[in-house]
Amino acid sequence: MYYWLIFTIPPLLLGLYAQAKVKSTFAKYSQVRPSRGISGADAAAAVLQASGLPKLSIEPIDGHLTDHYDPRTKTLRLSADVGASSSIAALGVAAHEAGHAIQDAHGYLPMRVRQSIVPLAQLGSSVGVYAAMGGLILAGSTAFGPSLFYFGIALFSVAVLFQLVTLPVEFDASRRALIVLEQSGLLAPDEVVGAKKVLNAAALTYVAGFLAALGQLLYFVMAFAQSRD
Repeated sequence: MYYWLIFTIPPLLLGLYAQAKVKSTFAKYSQVRPSRGISGADAAAAVLQASGLPKLSIEPIDGHLTDHYDPRTKTLRLSADVGASSSIAALGVAAHEAGHAIQDAHGYLPMRVRQSIVPLAQLGSSVGVYAAMGGLILAGSTAFGPSLFYFGIALFSVAVLFQLVTLPVEFDASRRALIVLEQSGLLAPDEVVGAKKVLNAAALTYVAGFLAALGQLLYFVMAFAQSRD
């Protein structure tokens, strides 16, 4: 229980704060119209054009803040709150997703690493967790327990690595987005400040996600070590 409290509660609280921060910041700057009056989809297209990627497809997608770039189909998908909206928040998020397309086109190494480990990371976040838990429960009663635990931890470590590599990918996409938004004149300097606040709030959720995964990994390791004493 002690290890659980130490390694899981702080990341959980940070995650809740990050989610609230994203919601409030996006809502605030969704009410601020950019001086040029363009939509998020228009901004994304302009960022791609300025970056030499005019042929990439931009499509609508259902849901709230479900925006993402799909490197498999080279498609940028924007929710109605972003693609069809004309606000500082929408332009920031749309340009951020366009930043991922730029990363993909330039072969940005952290993004390539992240894409390469997606299948194992998905396996680690599901099967790995249950295997580690099962191994932890059986560690003191059967010879099979430790082997199961090590297998689960190995898989789950890939999921933690995925969360870690996600950080530079997301930070760099935001950096690229803000540079193009300002240099191309899509946002005035004071408007870029608002877009940066939106993207910084979103980045905090990725930090919280990594710390939560790392905390869970450390909990498993410490609990297993204690069970072997």
